[in-house]
This record gives sequence, C-alpha cells and structure tokens, in this order.
Amino acid sequence: MLFKEVGIVGVGLIGGSLGLELKKRKLCSKICGVSFHKKSVLRAKKCGAIDEGSLDYRILENSDLLIFAAPVDTILKLAPKISRIIKRDCIVTDVASTKETITSRLSEIFPNYCGSHPLAGSEKRGVMNAKTGLFKNSVVIITPVKNTRDKAIKIVTRLWQEVGAKVKILTPSEHDKAISFTSHLPHITAFALIDSVPEKFFPYAATGLKDTTRIAASDEELWSSIFLSNRKNLAQSIRLFKASVSILEKAIKSGDKQKLSDCLKKSKNKREKLA
Repeated sequence: MLFKEVGIVGVGLIGGSLGLELKKRKLCSKICGVSFHKKSVLRAKKCGAIDEGSLDYRILENSDLLIFAAPVDTILKLAPKISRIIKRDCIVTDVASTKETITSRLSEIFPNYCGSHPLAGSEKRGVMNAKTGLFKNSVVIITPVKNTRDKAIKIVTRLWQEVGAKVKILTPSEHDKAISFTSHLPHITAFALIDSVPEKFFPYAATGLKDTTRIAASDEELWSSIFLSNRKNLAQSIRLFKASVSILEKAIKSGDKQKLSDCLKKSKNKREKLA
C-alpha cells in the first residue's frame, strides 16, 4: 500500500476517477474528499470515489498524499489555509492544466509539493462521469522546480505510474507552452468553429463537424479560467493558427490548386506523425 490516507480537493471527473483508481488498485486505505457542493460529496461517496467527504477542508488533516483537483484560482485561494492543517511531511500535487503560476506558489507553501497534469479527461464534468481506466496509457506531465524534493518527485511519479499513466517531466514554462498548442488551442478552435456554423445547417452535419467540435461541449467557466491562466502562450498559438488559416484562405480565393494541395499534403503528413 502506497499511502495510508489520501485527500482529494475537488471530487469531479479527474479527482473522482483518481479516487476510484486508488481504491481499485488498493494504493491507500482511506480517501477523504472535499468539495464545495454537498451534492458532489454525496455522489462521490455513492460511486465509491471517496470513503469520507466534507465541505470542510479540516477532514484532510491526516492525509499522507493531498491532490488538488480544482480550478487554479480555487487552489491558490485554499492552499494557504490547507497548509496550516495538513501534516508537514504530506506529499502534495495538483492536476491543473496550467503550471507556471500554481507551481511557483504551491512550491513555496508546501515543502513536499510536485506539480502534475494528466493529459486525460472528457468534455463532461462531475464525479458522475468519473471512471476507472481514464489514465491508462495516458501521458502525465510532472513539473518539478529547483526546490522540489526528490522524495516528492519519486512518489508523485509512482502515483501516476501505478494508475497506468506514462510520466514525462517538463519545467512549468515548457509545460504551459506545449499545452497551449496541444490542448488549449484545440479547445479554442472547437469553440470558434461551432460558433461560426449557422444552426439552420445543423441537420446536415455529419461526423466531421461533430467529431471536430466535440470538446466545444466542455464547461465554459472552467475553460475560461484555463485560457486566461495561460493567455500569453495561448495568444501566440492562436496567432500561428490564424496564419495557417490565412494561407489556406488565400489559396482558395485565388483558385491556386497547387498551393492548396501542397498545404493540405503538408498537414496530412504532419498529422500522420501524431501517435
């Protein structure tokens, strides 16, 4: 058994799925979950993602591992309060999708903190959508900084490996730049694409539109926060995307089939390199 007691702040899709995995694999003897809504606590207990739940973060005081699975601004708000009640040697991590701000702050607050970000999830939210197998063969990026203790890196790495994920290490800055292209830009594109399609044409939509815009069904509050927390990198990735669209637009307007074909072939070859 890897831990005696695990605390999860935010028992939604990711936090709930992680709780289910920890219990299924017998990696801990007890899981305590904190949510901001009583309904979420009751649902998390009912589906077996946690053993005990509360709206009061003092339930986390005996945690050996603490996982923040809430939005960045919520984590930053709660972290100082929670740091005063958990054990000094508690290992702390988070699953936030941007890392520079949160890693800088939490590494100052918690002596055994190591940031992490599982590249897994769904456009659906809430613990009712939590499931085992969500992290199997997915990539989890851990983001240690200069003062991150080796013990924290080793335990957080093992945590994710035990639930079936492949671990990669990046600096917080490298992480945020990479994710702005591979996660945040696709969401921006999906939101913008579906917004540009008149609803009167929806009856004629095939799988191409549905597949391409699936993630536009994601929670608007969550993704607004994510976009703004990585706005500098995201603004750059949007500029590059607009430049690519502009090249295609010019080729189409001018009727330049060769140019258009070359652009599409280049994109096709690039897509085939994506595992």
